[in-house]
Amino acid sequence: MGFTLVDTGLPASWDLLGRALARLGRSMADLRAVVLTHAHFDHIGTAARIRRELGIPVYLHPDDHWLAAHPYRYRHERARPRYLLRYPKALPGLASMVRAGALRVPPVTGVEPMSDGQQLPVPGEPLVVHTPGHTDGHCVLHVAEADALLVGDALVTDDPYTSRTGPTLVAGAATASAEQARASLERLRFYPDAVLLPGHGRPWTEGVEQAVQIALARPML
Repeated sequence: MGFTLVDTGLPASWDLLGRALARLGRSMADLRAVVLTHAHFDHIGTAARIRRELGIPVYLHPDDHWLAAHPYRYRHERARPRYLLRYPKALPGLASMVRAGALRVPPVTGVEPMSDGQQLPVPGEPLVVHTPGHTDGHCVLHVAEADALLVGDALVTDDPYTSRTGPTLVAGAATASAEQARASLERLRFYPDAVLLPGHGRPWTEGVEQAVQIALARPML
């Protein structure tokens, strides 16, 4: 049946992905599709290469198609340079992202559209839940068989810009609309028992309601 890859990481993730599949007794040839939760550069870094070399479809909400083609022109509520001074604990993580190719992510074009409420025709059959805020086209994916929510950056447990841990919104340095992002968290409550798998940080297994409450109670940094 093969696998679906959700988000592709930075360019250096290509080799990591190959090794991870090998540990499962599989290879890149077993990938059947890529689904992108959103089009920020750290989530699409190998998508163009995968599409070119493997010839498999890459799905993304239409509201992020332009961003995928221009990965460094994303909207954000707050100026990025201030974070380097205010949150020095985040510097090692940001530096590792640069080493992994954060400054050389190629554009991604020719992607397949996906829409809110759609069950994608890919392994795992994830249900698309549109959760704008972090980006305009951000989506969460629910895999019913595992009762897992792949939440991308709608909610993370380790913010790369501040090193804040636990359920939280990503800092304003990379969030287009905090107001929208907060409103979108309400949609996660439809899956109360799901395991949350964020794009940054460890999985959250203590209940969706608790995660949402914690994130909503914390101010945007």
